[in-house]
Amino acid sequence: MRQTLDSEIRDCYLHAAECRRSADQSRDRAARQDFLEMEKRWLRLAGNYEFAEQLSNFSTPVEKSTGGLPSASSRCVGAKDPRLADCTP
Repeated sequence: MRQTLDSEIRDCYLHAAECRRSADQSRDRAARQDFLEMEKRWLRLAGNYEFAEQLSNFSTPVEKSTGGLPSASSRCVGAKDPRLADCTP
């Protein structure tokens, strides 16, 4: 999964750079604004992929030590939070 995310992140940054170049070369004000908006979207998508990668890196040690992510019901056992009162293991 990491290799796929790294590739997606790299592609997003390449697309963002291409949009920036197009904006810089554009003589039409509306087109320039559109390219800059697209650049922002590509950068936001890259950031989302990076966040997903961080989550994946964070959860991997838990998965290895427990044989998987904890189930919702196992998180409810002994819960003191009243919002979890309806949890049944």
